[in-house]
Amino acid sequence: MSTPPTHPHPHPSLALSPEVADAFAAGRPVVALESTIISHGMPYPRNVEMAVEVEQIIRDGGATPATIAVLDGVPRIGLDRDQLETLATHPDVAKVSLRDLPYVMARKAHGATTVASTMRLAALAGIPVFVTGGLGGVHKGAETSFDVSADLTELSQTNVAVVSAGVKSILDIGLTLETLETLGVPVVVHGSDDFPSFYSRSSDFAAPMRLDSAEEIAAMMRAKWDLGLAGAVSVANPVPVEDEMPRSEIDGLIATALAECDERGIHGKDVTPFLLGRIVELSDGRSLDTNIALVRANARLGAALAVAYQRLTA
Repeated sequence: MSTPPTHPHPHPSLALSPEVADAFAAGRPVVALESTIISHGMPYPRNVEMAVEVEQIIRDGGATPATIAVLDGVPRIGLDRDQLETLATHPDVAKVSLRDLPYVMARKAHGATTVASTMRLAALAGIPVFVTGGLGGVHKGAETSFDVSADLTELSQTNVAVVSAGVKSILDIGLTLETLETLGVPVVVHGSDDFPSFYSRSSDFAAPMRLDSAEEIAAMMRAKWDLGLAGAVSVANPVPVEDEMPRSEIDGLIATALAECDERGIHGKDVTPFLLGRIVELSDGRSLDTNIALVRANARLGAALAVAYQRLTA
């Protein structure tokens, strides 16, 4: 895989929204957004409000948003308001990682895309920048459960820069960072020497790399892909100071939610939605406020990064 093109030629299986098609035709930067955060990550109607707001943040930043999902079996790059509502409210929206994509397409079903499947569809569309909330990774207890997110293998092979607030703090951050190093995925923290932990600006781990501007990160993306080094650049963007939850508080809530998860025998793809939802309840909604704030911040950085990368490769 080489450097993603400035004027992409999307895969014919994809359906582009008019806004995204116009952006491609005009050579304007596009930012991909995933959809599990809408269908499986937040309650209605805040999920739709968040999705609409984040798309507007990207427009205000000089780029075009492309929320990605599968509707009626068709991978869609860019959604309108009615399609966002469908994702947020339809009772049968599957959580679609990479392995599930052909199954959901063949059944002509609805699916919300995870980090891994959104990355792949973004790459097939020719979109080099993708904004999400938090990365998947190695689950706590993975030495016996082998529960490791497909996000990590996708990061090792698909040429998309992924802007997140770090690894979801319900996961084993240390083992996730070790795995990303093994897979050759560069992890760069924007503007901090600490690796963030989703709800908080720090973790027990230092930033593997630090860059302080979108222009520097764009130069890193180009350098990697120009060398023919396949795979993502993971960009960790710490939650804004005024919105973070103290680690001493959030760690206790996560421990409680993890224990309940074990008691109920929840496993596989159901773990993350359960934990995130339970933490919202345990924190009286404050974790949801933090989640929305970090997605907003990631959208601002993602738009700036898409504009900077477009300038660099035009």
